[in-house]
This record gives sequence, C-alpha cells and structure tokens, in this order.
Amino acid sequence: MTDSPARPAPLADPHLVHDPLAGDGPKDVVILGSTGSIGTQAIDLVLRNPDRFRVTALSANGGRVALLAEQARRLRVRTVAVAREDAVPALREALAAEYGTGEPLPEVLAGPDAATRLAASACHTVLNGITGSIGLAPTLAALEAGRTLALANKESLIVGGPLVKALAKPGQIIPVDSEHAALFQALAAGTRADVRKLVVTASGGPFRGRTKADLADVTVRDALAHPTWAMGPVITVNSATLVNKGLEVIEAHLLYDISFDRIEVVVHPQSYVHSMVEFTDGSTIAQATPPDMRGPIAIGLGWPERVPDAAPAFDWSKASTWEFFPLDTEAFPSVDLARHVGRLAGTAPAVFNAANEECVEAFLGGALPFNGIMETVTRVVEEHGTPVSGTSLTVSDVLEAETWARARARELTATTATAEARA
Repeated sequence: MTDSPARPAPLADPHLVHDPLAGDGPKDVVILGSTGSIGTQAIDLVLRNPDRFRVTALSANGGRVALLAEQARRLRVRTVAVAREDAVPALREALAAEYGTGEPLPEVLAGPDAATRLAASACHTVLNGITGSIGLAPTLAALEAGRTLALANKESLIVGGPLVKALAKPGQIIPVDSEHAALFQALAAGTRADVRKLVVTASGGPFRGRTKADLADVTVRDALAHPTWAMGPVITVNSATLVNKGLEVIEAHLLYDISFDRIEVVVHPQSYVHSMVEFTDGSTIAQATPPDMRGPIAIGLGWPERVPDAAPAFDWSKASTWEFFPLDTEAFPSVDLARHVGRLAGTAPAVFNAANEECVEAFLGGALPFNGIMETVTRVVEEHGTPVSGTSLTVSDVLEAETWARARARELTATTATAEARA
C-alpha cells in the first residue's frame, strides 16, 4: 500500500450515507466498550434521545460489572457481553440485583470473541468504543455484517488498514474521534477534488512548550494532567507524547485517502477547533465546539442527521482567544515516526501501536522514563524491518507482528530498567 488511493472513494465520506436498515423509529445500536469514556457518554446521549436511538446490546471488558448491569437495566438491552469470563458470576449477580424479582434478564455472552459476536448482531449501527488493537476483530465483523460503523477505536483501522479498506463500503464508517469527526464535517463543504490538505489540531498535551531535555524527568502524575480532556490513562499518556496525533495522521490518511504530505498537524491549546480542511481556492473550513465528546458521538450515531443539543455550544457574546502553533518535532518525534510507519504500511503500524501500548504501560508502572517511550518504540519499529504489506496481509500477520512488537518492547524496557537501577 502506498500514499495513492486504494479505492475510488474514501472510507469516510460525508456525501455518502450507508443505511443497512432504513425505516421509521429509533436506530438500533450496539455499544462496544460501554463502561469506558466513549461508551458512558454515548449512553448519556441515547438516554436523552430515546426517539432516535435504541441500544440492543452492550459489551465491556468486565472490570466494572455493577456499572454494566446498571446500563443494561436503564437501556433494557437484549444482550450483555464481557471479555473476561471470570467476570460472569459477578455480572449475573449484579444484573439480578438491578432487575429485581420476576424481570427477564438479558442474555450474557463472555470470552475474548464476545464483542465480535455482538458487532455482527442485528442492528443499524455499531459504536466501537473499545480501547486498543483488540478492537480490530469487532470492526471487521461489523463491516462484514453490513452494519454502519461509528468508529472510536482508531487502533483497529491503524493496525488493520488494508483489511478494513477491503471490507468497508463507501459511507459505511463514520469516525467518532473528535479530530476525524471534525474533518468529516468540514469535508462536506466541498468535493474530494477541492481538498488541498487536512489540518489536524493537537492540544499539545500537558507538556506543550517543553523541550526534550525538559521532559526527561516528568512523572506519571505530570503526564496524566491533561489540560482540556478527561480520558483514560493510556490515551492521556498518548496525548502527552503526541502518539495519539501520530495515530490520527495515519487514520486520516486511511479514512480520506489523502497523502501524508497533505496532512498537517498544528498545536491549538484551547482544543476548540477540532480540525480543519483547506480547499484549493484558499478557503479553510474549521469545525469548532467546546471540548466535549458527545458531539462527535452524536455525529457517529446520527449522521446524516444532527442530534439537537448533543453537546454544549459556544457563547459567542463572550470574548476569547484561540491560538495556533507549529509542532515541535524534536521534543515530540511521534508524529514523524507515525508518518514513517504509515508510509511503510502493512504490519508496520501494528508494530508501532503495539510497542507504544507496552511502553505506556511500562511508564505508568514506573519501569520506563517518559522519553523512553518513544525511544523504545522507535527502536522496535527499526528492528521490525520490512513489513508484510499489500493484498497478502492477513489478520494473522497483524497479530503475529503485534505479538513480536510487544515482546521486543518488554525486553528493551527491562534492559532500560536494569541499566537505570545500576546507574
């Protein structure tokens, strides 16, 4: 795979609507990752709009069974799934307590393939809010089953790009990331031929303005103190290293079939402008809202319709200042490395993502310094060599590459920790 488009239409196209089950009444929705940040905000949106959406099934890892049971009761879902089979007894107990005597309980599925089974179940839209590359199998299952895919799990597209592109019909994927939902909406202002470049905005994270030397001794607490967004620890650290922005550049390339040299990253500390599209006539269309993920979620679930009052709007009667800065690629080399692996394609993005996940966990556990995250990821990518790519790429290739990358990242992390202990 190269920078050139692999198909005649981009995966995410606001001018195209994929409607597998058109009809009157609420859209049936399956929510994967329901107890996470995306899932809980999606459920809030659904509960406020029962005339538009009806949730038929929920999936979660299994670490928060009381919340999952409460969600199931409030939404009256048919099926609940957990990835952890050992969570089933506690889940059944929580469901029984929530529903009360005599009320029918939802079906319970369990195991590593439970979310994948739900993704292929009868519904209109699947919201994939799972964190990490484990979301790949559900993404592929939803696409193969013909569902509209509201995609918050960027990792599944990044690690399995050619596999996803081979299955997705034009208009079948609606992005839920705030940046890609912004690009999606801004692209509606013109034709594909009118687009000059995509501009992806970054808050800059908690370390904006610091040099690489300044970052040598930052703590986990420092890295988790994001200035504008409340997210899980892995995503928050990815925002601190700007790995999340590198992943979003790859995602934009795959979703919109725009070459990497036409995707720019700029730092916007206020996080009001979520991304922009520059057109060939010199016009730039920006999508702006206060930082709130319910807006992008509403686009993912409701498109081509908008959901009234899905998220707060600006008070334009109040003065405010919006700033934009170039990206410091020396302090934050992750975006350039992501462009590199994106151009390599094939299994290279999977190696990049898997190594990063391992390194972030090592950093959170105190086994790796902050700058060591990208230093280790870079080394793993370099050692990976020539990736498996093109039409020969399989899910097994992706999983094998990820397994190798995780193991190698752990080895390098252990070596770093030993060296620091001796110092």
